[in-house]
Amino acid sequence: MYALVDGNNFYVSCERVFRPSLQGRPVIVLSNNDGCAIARSNEAKALGIAMGAPWFQIQRELPDSGVLALSANFTLYGDMSSRMMSIAAGLGPDQEIYSIDESFIGVEGIRDVTRRSQAVRERILQWTGIPCGIGIGMTKTLAKLANHVAKSADRKPGSYPVEFARVANLAALPASDMDAVLQATALGEIWGIGRRIGEQLRAEGLHTALDVARLDPAAVRRRWSVVLERTVRELQGQPCIGFESVAAVKKEIACTRSFGHPIEQLKDLIEAVTDFCSRAAEKLRKQEGHAVQVLVFIHTSPFRTEDRQYSRSVTVPLRRPTADTALIAASAIRGLKAIFEPGYKYAKAGVMLLDLQAASVEQGELGFDNPERDRRPLMSAVDAINLEHGRGAIQLASAGTAGAKRQWVMRQSLKTPNYTTCWADLPVARA
Repeated sequence: MYALVDGNNFYVSCERVFRPSLQGRPVIVLSNNDGCAIARSNEAKALGIAMGAPWFQIQRELPDSGVLALSANFTLYGDMSSRMMSIAAGLGPDQEIYSIDESFIGVEGIRDVTRRSQAVRERILQWTGIPCGIGIGMTKTLAKLANHVAKSADRKPGSYPVEFARVANLAALPASDMDAVLQATALGEIWGIGRRIGEQLRAEGLHTALDVARLDPAAVRRRWSVVLERTVRELQGQPCIGFESVAAVKKEIACTRSFGHPIEQLKDLIEAVTDFCSRAAEKLRKQEGHAVQVLVFIHTSPFRTEDRQYSRSVTVPLRRPTADTALIAASAIRGLKAIFEPGYKYAKAGVMLLDLQAASVEQGELGFDNPERDRRPLMSAVDAINLEHGRGAIQLASAGTAGAKRQWVMRQSLKTPNYTTCWADLPVARA
């Protein structure tokens, strides 16, 4: 049996913890460079603001709606997520953190799991200020669906029975009541059914979760795929998706960013690519891996139709598999210089570390020392210092020294303070 703990409108909820005046107001959180909405309060959703809607469009269409936009503060959200997940872990013996705001908990054998879930939900709200919904089911897919039921019953009275609000235990329902819940749920709300498959299913006359749950799994596998067959079996109460208590090792690591302003100079692109390499290499070392190749790309903005368009990428093999920031950055910069063309206004760049393998696998060369092996303590020291003093406390010189004033840095003019991770931003309560 599984429970899914999911923070409500998580990014907005994190902001409201430290700014109670935002309660009851339509609030959205914007993507990088303050581009489009990536989180919306219930009030913003009621205004018809869609996920991914551009901020300039929202301002134009809803000028007098009182919508408050905030730049994404991922440092704050990550820290608040860690706090929420540590409390959610008390619900059961096993935990799988699925995303920044979602966590699967193994609750098999827990007595009165509904009551315990309600208590954990109240504890999360009291200790962190984050409201959440908890769904319980015999499979992960049913737990996901139960979480949707819990949130919908709370936000939209009448969509589901009121007793399912905030905490919904579908595992405790008799078969007839379970069928009623599935019948009230559109198939697009089922975990694992995307837009394309959803369109195909609707074309076959299927519209609800109950319609999907009544399909023959073997026929689904022949007609569609083993992935959809697994979803059908999970809806029928047969566990097919295992519990992952340890996060899977990434097969690729990417760091890409849009620039706050168009970039025309190679030196600015070198600074950006160096910074991206540093972040990607840090993630690679964290999973104890090595990269075999590094891909670097640059391109102009397709939305600036008045500008000349250009897009190129190149993959540069590394001499040895490595996680050394300096070696990765040096290769990426060589690639960047090879694809750079002057006279263009570049809007985005990025790096990807490819063909990842375990750091324990080492390639040697007869008659040559491996300088990368001798630099591992240096990389460990850099990671430790940056962890304690903040990202970028130590960096490669080619990343530049202007800090937040660098030309390529993202726009975050609406960002709130790092309330929980920076002493200077610590909120001060006054009588």
